Amino acid sequence: MRHRSSKAATAAVALALAGGAIAPASATQATQATRQPASVDGFWRVEGYGTVLSIEDGRLQEYQTTQISCLKGDSAQQTAPGEYRTADATILTVRPKGALHVSGSAGDRKLRRIAELPETCRRDRPMPTDPVTAFDVFWQSFEENYPFFAAKGIDWHSVRDTYRPKVHADTTRAELFAVFSEMVEPLYDAHVTVFDGERRFYQVRPGTTVPGAELDTKVKNHIVRRDLKGEKPREFANGRISYADLPGRQGYLRVSGFAAYNTEDSSYAAQLAELDKALDTVLTPERTASLKGLIIDLRINGGGSDALGLHIAERLTDTPYLAYRKRTQYTRPQPVVVRPAKDTPRYTGPVAVLTGGSTVSAGETFTQALMERPGRTVRIGEPTQGVFSDVLDRRLPNDMAVWLPNEEFLTRSGRTFDGTGIPPHLRTPVFTEEEFEKHRDSAFDKAVAVLRD
Repeated sequence: MRHRSSKAATAAVALALAGGAIAPASATQATQATRQPASVDGFWRVEGYGTVLSIEDGRLQEYQTTQISCLKGDSAQQTAPGEYRTADATILTVRPKGALHVSGSAGDRKLRRIAELPETCRRDRPMPTDPVTAFDVFWQSFEENYPFFAAKGIDWHSVRDTYRPKVHADTTRAELFAVFSEMVEPLYDAHVTVFDGERRFYQVRPGTTVPGAELDTKVKNHIVRRDLKGEKPREFANGRISYADLPGRQGYLRVSGFAAYNTEDSSYAAQLAELDKALDTVLTPERTASLKGLIIDLRINGGGSDALGLHIAERLTDTPYLAYRKRTQYTRPQPVVVRPAKDTPRYTGPVAVLTGGSTVSAGETFTQALMERPGRTVRIGEPTQGVFSDVLDRRLPNDMAVWLPNEEFLTRSGRTFDGTGIPPHLRTPVFTEEEFEKHRDSAFDKAVAVLRD
């Protein structure tokens, strides 16, 4: 299951760039210089992301670093002044004052200029690829980046003491994969994944289900038969978004993900264009003026781009407000604000948000972005999965890999919902076997009733 790397590029390329201009030698050159972006060539350390960048001659090269390691990561090619494009069509936009925005991600990331690559990146010989070295880099990557050990009651140093003696020069890849999987299993973190070729290991929160095509189809059919009385909703964005008008001037908007809206063009711009087509069709001037309530169904939502969720939130307010704040263990919280969409109709009436354990990642950050929404917003169902961060894509010396989160998404008061998920205001069953067997949808019925009152 690919998590929120798809929402914001390969998660390892979490970038922020700054540059300094050279003083011009003449008034003419000074005028020209004001029209040119400051040079970003050189070496940069991304604060809080275990990443160093080398930028030269229109090419950006990422290095994934820890205190003991340095491995080449992704690269990007310059496509316009201040813009770089990765192989997966992610656009990295340079901010002259020391930040870079990664398309699809919320907020920017800071970067500090350094004189040269770290010593670990300048070794004459490549890193050893033996199992013990791979273990040490794996453990160190979590040690330096994973922010939730204390909250989850995990002593990571004790984990190292337990498992490192089991790894030696003759440890097979299968055995090492099993060791890594056992080490991270108690985290129950859906944003932690261990890779070895086609093999992968991840764990969701106990009692929850991974959102997938089979479950989505089952739920979609249940909703059409039961909630919409056999009337199929209008679908958009490759079927990831659907809408239906309900009796009593209520609306039902279902979002099953914040990615793959356009499968022919994977760029964020293409996904945003498809989302705007859907929102322009649904949130017309007539409908936004007449709706008495809107149900937003996120119960089966596999995540994607945080920025797409924020884009929907912008259509649901007339007043700017704080969505959340983001930080790593090494950076100060950065506010992410929802600003009203311009030159387009906005719906500001009551909203009921349906969530459950299969509301994952960007589905959760969108839920969090509606918590401070001005006006009446009620959450119904069950707690979300409990994974919010962008995902660091870490490569290991033996060509294995791991994804891990390194960010916290904070409320205004500083609370984070990682691990536990965002709780509903009104708790109801969500797509249990009993709900299916007895032709029920308790969360939907509760939302209709709440919005009617």
